[in-house]
This record gives sequence, structure tokens and C-alpha cells, in this order.
Amino acid sequence: MMNHDPQKLHHEMLKVLSPQMRYTGEGSFADWQKKARARLASLLGLDKLAPAESDCFTIESETDCDTFTDYRITFQSEEGYYVLCNLWVPKGKAGKIPMVICLQGHSKGYHISLGRPKFPGDENTIAGGDRDFAVQIVKEGYCALAIEQRCFGECGGTEKGPGCNVPSLSALLFGRTTIGERVFDIQRAIDLIPKHFPVVDADKIACMGNSGGGTATLYAAAMEERIKLAMPSCALCTYKDSIGAMLHCTCNFVPNIALDFDMGDLCGLIAPRSLIAVSGAQDNIFPHHGVAESIEVAGTYYRAAKNPDGCAWIEGPEGHRFYADLSWPVFHKMFD
Repeated sequence: MMNHDPQKLHHEMLKVLSPQMRYTGEGSFADWQKKARARLASLLGLDKLAPAESDCFTIESETDCDTFTDYRITFQSEEGYYVLCNLWVPKGKAGKIPMVICLQGHSKGYHISLGRPKFPGDENTIAGGDRDFAVQIVKEGYCALAIEQRCFGECGGTEKGPGCNVPSLSALLFGRTTIGERVFDIQRAIDLIPKHFPVVDADKIACMGNSGGGTATLYAAAMEERIKLAMPSCALCTYKDSIGAMLHCTCNFVPNIALDFDMGDLCGLIAPRSLIAVSGAQDNIFPHHGVAESIEVAGTYYRAAKNPDGCAWIEGPEGHRFYADLSWPVFHKMFD
């Protein structure tokens, strides 16, 4: 039977692709990482991004809360673009405090991470999937840095949801990607937050997020070696089983990436640093079999990096959400 469906053709092509940059065991693993990271930077368009001459770092407000101090911050990451974030510093802690960057997925904004309902339905979004990341992080004893990602909430979204489509497509016109821009903002936050807040331990930084936040976590950790632990949730999956198999937001797409990498290969750029992949057994957009295949590939990289125990997989019993009770004990074991 003749096929008249281009998506069916594309999906079949994805199934047989063999990533050209996959490490084969030949040569130095460190050399492979250097070459692969440079290639990934180019694919993401990071070579088209440069720090602003002035970071214009501003503490817009300081709020005293029961167990932490909340700082609302803006800074200029590149010329003409200002990142919005909230840093929560727990009270009563001696010495420098590790920091966990938390990235909200496709939602109405990072107020979800802060556990602060803003629009109708936000209460269910927070309670139904352990999505109040900053609240959890401070409770676990760390500084929480919640970043409003580009195209979400106050940085391009609306009360109806994210506004990724037009900016993600327009970025492609000049060699950039939304994922690359989000990674760049995370890197600039790591540059600036410990500089302006000495209480933050610059040598103990982790990054986490669910769905689109997990995707940004994975790419950021692959590019940024100052991230010592990455905990992407409902994001790590083969391209053929998720991003390339069904409708996803345009911000998930990186031109040509499947020719060089699958998502499991990105884990090779995190190794030997710690990785905790969280997934849902009933997640129908990041399905179990695609996650399992990615974890298997990741394991080969962690063995090559001589840290076979550095990669953990947590699978919750439900769908597309974070699993706090299952994840934080493993996080403490691997981060502390």
C-alpha cells in the first residue's frame, strides 16, 4: 500500500537512525565528550548567544517567610533579554548552602514551582503532580532557584498557558533554538547567583524539572559541568518514541539533533556527574519503553565514565508528573 502520510515516513526514518556522535568505546571518553559537547552547543545555537555587557542584576523584592527568605530577582542574560527568577534561602542554616535550580514545565508559569496559585486550575496542577518544586527544595534544606523559562508565564506566556510557538519558530530563522536559549539563561544564573549571594555553595548546584522543565534540565546538565546532579522528570525518552512520534510543543525541537544524538546520548555528557531520571509508568507522551531504552544507553556511558552507580531511574506508578516521595531520598543519597 502506498504511503501518503509524511509523518509516517519521518517516524520510520527515526526508527532506523543511528546517531553519528554516539560513543563507540574507541578512543578517549574525555575526548568524545569534548567533541560531542561542542557539537551539541552548535545544534542548540549556543554559539549565537553571548552574555550581556551589563548583567543589570536587580533584587526587586525581599520577603521574609516563615522558614526562608524569598528574593525576586531579574538579570540581563543577553543584550535585550531579562531573566526572572526567585531565590529562596532557608533560615537557620550554617555555612554555605547547596542550591537546586527548579524549572517548571509547560504550564501557566513558575508560580507553580513556588506553590502560589495564580490562575484558575493552578491548585490542581500543583497538588496533582508534586509540582511545587521550590517548596520541596527548601523543605529538603537547600536554596531553591526557580527560573521563569522563556515563553512561559511572565516571560512570554499567558494565563491560558505557554507561548512557545512563534518565538521557537522565529529563533530557527537565525540559527537559535528555544532550548538553547533556556540553557543559556540557566548558565548565566549559575554565573550570577553565587556571585551576588555568597551563602550559595557554587560547588554544590543541582537542577531539576518536570516535562519541559525536565527537558531543559537534561540539556543544561549536558552543557554545564557546574551542575553536579540533574533530576529530569518525564523528559528522558528516545526521540522516536516521544518527540518525533506525536504532537509536542515546538520548543522541544532541535534541528538535525537526531542525526547526531538520541536523548540517552545526552546523558553521556552528564556522566560521571549524578543523574536521576524520573518517569511515570503510565506516561503516554514519554512512554516506558522509550525511557527504558534511553536508560540502557545512559548506563553504557556511565560505565565508560567509570561511575556505573551515577545514573538512577525512578519510575512512579502514575502518569506525567513528578514523584516527590520516591525521588528525594535518592537525591539526598546521590547529592549529599
